Amino acid sequence: QLVESGGGWVQPGGSLRLSCVASGDIASLVGVGWYRQAPGKQRELIAAITRQGTTHYGESVKGRFTISRDDAKNTVSLQMNRLKPEDTAVYYCNSPPRPASSLEVWGQGTQVTVSS
Repeated sequence: QLVESGGGWVQPGGSLRLSCVASGDIASLVGVGWYRQAPGKQRELIAAITRQGTTHYGESVKGRFTISRDDAKNTVSLQMNRLKPEDTAVYYCNSPPRPASSLEVWGQGTQVTVSS
């Protein structure tokens, strides 16, 4: 089970750090992905990290968001910088980092709102 936290309200240009904590050994997972779903839009995979630490980013967040993992804390984090209003969404983590439509079980997510 993966549990997301760290969302909130931030002004454009600000930063937030999201956490995804696993109830078990996160190092045993093939990889973890961060997803988001904006109002009226489909859930999309925006960042992923493999067991070996290789990272991948969607074009919309590349250069602004950084995914990292701390296996000792069973945590995968998403550092979000230079936030934009279009980043407003509910953010989820899941494993393995496949397209959202192929995953059936999701956590509650954490809301991120970017506005002035």
